[in-house]
Formats: sequence, C-alpha cells, structure tokens
Amino acid sequence: MATQTVDAEDSARWEAVEEATEFMNDGRFVEALVALRDVIKADPRNPYAFHFLGAALYETGQRETARDAYRAALRLAPNYLGSRVALSHLLRQLGDLDGALSQANEALRRFPGDGDAMQAAGLAYAAKGNRKAAKKQLQGFLSSNPELEARLEVEQILGMLGIAGENEPVEFE
Repeated sequence: MATQTVDAEDSARWEAVEEATEFMNDGRFVEALVALRDVIKADPRNPYAFHFLGAALYETGQRETARDAYRAALRLAPNYLGSRVALSHLLRQLGDLDGALSQANEALRRFPGDGDAMQAAGLAYAAKGNRKAAKKQLQGFLSSNPELEARLEVEQILGMLGIAGENEPVEFE
C-alpha cells in the first residue's frame, strides 16, 4: 500500500512538470521558469521541478542559480541520477573540478557502471589532468552504447587525451 502511495505521488510530480518540459522542448525557457515556479509553490518537495528548474536556468545562462536548483533536487531525491550528473557537468563548467568529480563519483557509487555517470567522471578527470582515469571512465561510457553525438564527442576527447603530458588538464566544451 505504501509503495502505491509513493508511486502515485511520483507520477503526480512528473505530471506537474509536464507543461514546463514542453516549454523547454520548444526553447521557451522563460515560460518554463514561470511554470516551474508555480509547480514549486504548489509542491516545494517536487525534485523534478527543481531538476528542470536547473536545466531551464542553465539554458538562460544563470549557471550558479542552476547549480543551486540541482542541489535542491538532490536534497529531496539523493538518487536522482539525472540531477547528479547534470550537477557534475555544471560544476566542471564553473571550475569546481573537485565538486564535479565528487558528484560523478557519488553517481557511480549509487549506480555502478552507469554510462552518463562514467562520462561525467571522465570529463571531470580530464579537466583535472588525470588522463589515465579519464580514459578509463570515458571508455566505459563508450561501452554503454551512447547516442551517436555523445559517442563522437567522447571519441574526440579520448583522442585529445593522447596528446601532451599525463597530468596536463584537457580543455574542451
């Protein structure tokens, strides 16, 4: 019975963000932000609302605020893999390489062998200059059968890892 209640609550929370995600799919991020604000007002414990708020804020260039939204999603749902991976990528882009690696490693601890978490870890290791660990994680990501665009991007980064010294950071994006 308790599982049915949790499932119904989870479904309702997904449904609550549906309009906002449609706005985002259409590139209408400001409208998505307004819709997500309303969802959060109605249910401040909706991790999906905070996750998509982070994504919409990121798309509008508000990266520090996006970071805070992803963190809020993770406080509500620590196993929310999408938020943890997004936070890892964002922290790396903000220059917090230790934070990025910490989030990626936490994702891998919770979801061993997950391709997206391996990609996040690989990119964080590459940015820190740990080429050996980066190669291992990125090759693991490739073995997860990613979509073509992601595969090509990671293959290019793996090629860059073979250039220069072992402990030099790799610049990409």
